[in-house]
Amino acid sequence: MNFCTQCSAKVTLRIPEGDGRPRFVCDSCGAIHYENPKMVVGTLPVMDDTILLCRRAIEPRRNMWTLPAGWLENGETLSDCAVRETLEEAWAQVADLQPYVLVNLPFINQLYFIYRARLINDDFHSGSESLEVKLFSPAEIPWDELAFSAISETLKWYCKDLEKAAFPFRVVDIGI
Repeated sequence: MNFCTQCSAKVTLRIPEGDGRPRFVCDSCGAIHYENPKMVVGTLPVMDDTILLCRRAIEPRRNMWTLPAGWLENGETLSDCAVRETLEEAWAQVADLQPYVLVNLPFINQLYFIYRARLINDDFHSGSESLEVKLFSPAEIPWDELAFSAISETLKWYCKDLEKAAFPFRVVDIGI
C-alpha cells in the first residue's frame, strides 16, 4: 500500500501507538489501514451419501475440483454467502445448513467456513465459475485433483464422519 484510501496522502508501515503490529498509517490524516484475513464461505452439499463437487473454470487451480465456495461479501451473512456461492457455482439449491468446519490458513491470510448442506434436488449444472459439477461417493472423490488444502481436509473429515454418522463442528489449522 502506498497511498491512503481516505485522503490519498502517502502511508508508512509502522506500529501505531497502542498497537502491537505494523500497519499502514497515513502520514497526513493519521488513518490506520488494517489488513485482515479474507473469509471463504461455502457448502459441502450432500444428497444421500454423495457430495457435489465443482471443477473450477477460473484461476487459481483451473480444472481442479472443489466444493462450491467463495469470498464473503460486505453486508452478507455466512449462511447467505454459502447459499449464494452454491447457486453461482453449481446452480444448486441447498437447505438445512449446519456449520461443519472452520479452517484457519494464516500463511495466506484466509479462513474457510464450510456448512454441511442438503441438496434440495438433482437439478444442478455448471455456473460461470465451474466447468463441470458432479456428485461423488466418498470412494470416487478425485483426491489428487482437489484444488485447495482446506477442501481436501474438509472432505477427509466428512468421509470419516460419514462412517460414524456424526458430524461435529471442527476448527482446523493448516500451515501453523
